Amino acid sequence: MKHKIAILPGDGIGPEVMNEALKVLAKIEDKYDIEFEYEHALVGGAAWEKYKEHLPKETLDVCHRADAILFGSVGGPVSEQDNEKWRGVEVNSLLGLRKEFKLYANLRPAKLYPALAAASPLRADTAEKGFDILVVRELTGGIYFGDPKGRAGDGEEEYAFDTMVYAKKEVRRIAHIAFKAARTRDKKVTSIDKANVLTTMVFWREVVEEVAKEYPDVTYEPMYVDNAAQQLTMRPSQFDVMLCGNMFGDILSDEAAAITGSLGMLPSASLADGSFGMYEPGGGSAPDIAGKGIANPIAQIMSAAMMLKYSFGMTGAYDDIAEAVETVLNEGYRTGDITESGCKLVGTEEMGNMILSKL
Repeated sequence: MKHKIAILPGDGIGPEVMNEALKVLAKIEDKYDIEFEYEHALVGGAAWEKYKEHLPKETLDVCHRADAILFGSVGGPVSEQDNEKWRGVEVNSLLGLRKEFKLYANLRPAKLYPALAAASPLRADTAEKGFDILVVRELTGGIYFGDPKGRAGDGEEEYAFDTMVYAKKEVRRIAHIAFKAARTRDKKVTSIDKANVLTTMVFWREVVEEVAKEYPDVTYEPMYVDNAAQQLTMRPSQFDVMLCGNMFGDILSDEAAAITGSLGMLPSASLADGSFGMYEPGGGSAPDIAGKGIANPIAQIMSAAMMLKYSFGMTGAYDDIAEAVETVLNEGYRTGDITESGCKLVGTEEMGNMILSKL
């Protein structure tokens, strides 16, 4: 069997960490007697240099021919954000792909490995308990996409506005994703809202509660977003699956990622109906360390592993890669973002090779 994959390395450390993920996929080809066909394309600042667009038609064509997208990262230095090459790069690239391919479900696992407890910013007694959270974020609705939005008026009367909108079908489909995921984990869904203030969130809670009745084997609880942000730092182990709207999911998934010790550890999957998906690391392009060979490739490697699981149904391959990553961490190997006293400091390529050796 052959699977077609669009490879979009992007900017900054993207090409470096993507290279390590492709090495792991090559090993999976051998181990599982399967074939991956790659087609590379430009996105972000790299695409701007050639096309004067962040997401050119040529790249979209490559993605349409593929069974899945493996994405690196986009973005440039903070000091250059007003440069036309970088202005709006994430919105144009990521939101453009999400909209084009109707990628409405974002899955972001946040796991604190026991070996990395010391790297977490959490209090030691909290970190030692560990956690394994899956944030399920609705990705194509809510305030990021709602109409109308804009600016009006002038002078001191000028104002700006965005609109939060959710249709019942949008809430229902993401809720089903969360509850189905919970059935394969610890069977608990915590739905995050602000139903004490926002009408849209009252509606969100009502629809999620309807869906919850279809999963009597899964524990369901609602939680206000401000409390959820606090609980993530105080008692993260209480969470299994966190179901969130677009904006709250954006914020809380980053918080969940940060308390694992490094954004360089966190993969993500953005899924459409069916098997098509886009897979990307949770961190950014890190232009300050690009080209130095010190970036953590684990998030990119695990994003590729999620692609195998969710788009190609290769759960065994996903488990193999996840086990290899944990073994390497247990043996004390660390990139600079997760380094600690007494560990074995390695670079991007070395970390990739260590994981490869465990496969």
